[in-house]
Amino acid sequence: MELNAISFLSLTLVLASYGLGSISSAILICRLAGYGDPRSAGSGNPGATNVMRIGGKKLAFLTLLGDSLKGVIPVSVALSLNQPQSIINAVAVAAFLGHLFPIFFHFKGGKGVATFFGVIFVLNWQLATFAAICWLTGIWAFKISSLSALITAITVPVYSWHFFPELFFPLLIICILMVIRHHQNIRNLVSGAEPPVKRASST
Repeated sequence: MELNAISFLSLTLVLASYGLGSISSAILICRLAGYGDPRSAGSGNPGATNVMRIGGKKLAFLTLLGDSLKGVIPVSVALSLNQPQSIINAVAVAAFLGHLFPIFFHFKGGKGVATFFGVIFVLNWQLATFAAICWLTGIWAFKISSLSALITAITVPVYSWHFFPELFFPLLIICILMVIRHHQNIRNLVSGAEPPVKRASST
């Protein structure tokens, strides 16, 4: 009976994490501000960079905060309920999947960078610090947001494999998906058409 209760709680946490991840901060904030659906303007990506292009820095900051909290909240709840590492990992992946494929918005979500950082911030602060250094170094060196995100997505699983192996597989899944979601940015990078950070569409 106790095992069934734990399983029900774990399943509920995973499903709730996906549901929370499916709440698109960009779409809700832009609609409330009177800008409509960000998927139909700018780059078409419901993320903070496109929101900044559409509505300015304040709305972009709110979007960034909202997308980050979608990673922070479910993982924090799972940890506070003393869930096993496997469930915590599943919760992290579910929240990220919700952002990428939101059930409330026809499965058309963002690229997951902010939610990724929210997830790893709670999972492991050392790993989050490493990811932030990778991203900031990429911005400093190349001035391209999407390239910085790709560098981070490639290096974080490698770092995790060596120092935090219990997080390797969920982070590998998340980072592979993040790279896939940047497919257009990759094409632009190869062709030399990817815009610099002020106009990039990576989040």
